[in-house]
Amino acid sequence: MSPADAPLDPPLDPRTHPYRDDIAADFLEGKVKSKSFVPGRECRLGTAQSAVMTKPVTANSNLGVMQASELLFGEAFTVYDESNGWAWGQCGHDGYVGYVAAADLYGNLAQPTHWVTAVRSLVFPDPKGEYPAMMSVSMTARVSVDKEEGDYARLASGGWMFRNHLAPLGETRTDFIATAQMFTRVPYLWGGRGGLGVDCSGLVQVPLAAAGIAVPRDSDQQAEAVGEDVEVPEDASKLEPGDILFFPGHVGFYLGSGAFLHASSHGMMVATHTLSEVLERIDERHGTGITRVRRVEITE
Repeated sequence: MSPADAPLDPPLDPRTHPYRDDIAADFLEGKVKSKSFVPGRECRLGTAQSAVMTKPVTANSNLGVMQASELLFGEAFTVYDESNGWAWGQCGHDGYVGYVAAADLYGNLAQPTHWVTAVRSLVFPDPKGEYPAMMSVSMTARVSVDKEEGDYARLASGGWMFRNHLAPLGETRTDFIATAQMFTRVPYLWGGRGGLGVDCSGLVQVPLAAAGIAVPRDSDQQAEAVGEDVEVPEDASKLEPGDILFFPGHVGFYLGSGAFLHASSHGMMVATHTLSEVLERIDERHGTGITRVRRVEITE
């Protein structure tokens, strides 16, 4: 076989590799084609949450642009290009690439010391929580604590948070199913990770992140990376509580006894349904059932 006939390497996934035809991250030089290669500028999100978009939103394009993910307060974002109010770059927590409103990104936030363990927690202007909240932050958001007073912690970025809603970076919550169940009745949001809502893969990513397990953003990526493969059983009773079940374009947690927890676009919220009900809807829509089972083992 001549070199010309040799199979080409598959292109790098643009969801997790920052490159476009006109610009790319400097560490990708020699691996992708682009007109220019640039170093990134490290920033952190300085608002409660911000959508990560597939393209920059303009007055003429807002209806055709999808939200791909969501950045939460204090999370890192590396900027490779900025124009017309949009920063294009890569999320630090999972490597996802997209566009974030440039005004929401800050280069001077203090390095985080803690992460938010509550589904949602409030930032107050006082250390007693007696005045109207300044901001609402979500689970796995990152903050820098510079002082503790009673039940509250003062943030370097301003404001006070209830101390029991925070944990030092590196401390984990290993019961990811219990964490996922905390999101029950949170609204469904395509691309959401809990700031304004959560989608099915976000409901898997965030509780596992709280358990100290970094997983990719999208369900197809998760099906290849989370835990270990388990053969899809013909009898659902063979599934174990905590198994992560994948379907075409969907994912969720098996709770045992025929119950399935997921962020459901059918009901537009996080809910527990019978697995048989979910399988019936999946079969009607896609003509298939469970496509993959992954099992996560966490040792204390």
